[in-house]
Amino acid sequence: MNRSTRIEDDIVALLPRLRRFARTITRHSSDADDLVQAAIERALRSTAQWQSGTRLDSWLFRIVKNCWIDEIRARTRRNRLFAPEEDGEQVGVSYTQRQIDAMAVQKAMEQLSEDQRMAVGLVLIEGLAYKEAASVLEIPVGTLTSRLARAREALQAVLSDTRQEPQ
Repeated sequence: MNRSTRIEDDIVALLPRLRRFARTITRHSSDADDLVQAAIERALRSTAQWQSGTRLDSWLFRIVKNCWIDEIRARTRRNRLFAPEEDGEQVGVSYTQRQIDAMAVQKAMEQLSEDQRMAVGLVLIEGLAYKEAASVLEIPVGTLTSRLARAREALQAVLSDTRQEPQ
């Protein structure tokens, strides 16, 4: 098996993690799918730039992050929806507490800044070490730590307010 085929197989194995990270930073499944597709296309065109012996997942997370930055820069201001389309998919369906909690967490994540969502996505969701996540985001570890601390505080404040609301 040649190097290119092995890298392609490894990329395929990482797709669920890449999509989860993309969903974390884009906040919309369709945008996440588009972002992952763009990142994979870029990665496949650039496999010669990946250095054997380094972490492929970090390289791919960095490509996803850079594709998102490129997408944000390229977008023109457009009308915003009051609620994402996905919020209406389950209308009329009885929700379990687990689903309600998941929606509260998703809503709380949407209130974080993009930098905080990326940090949370890499460290708390994807499980990358602080040093590795900082490398992916191309920031110092101290900056990553600060972003995570602020994100945790914000999430905790929003989620504790949600739980205290009368039912």
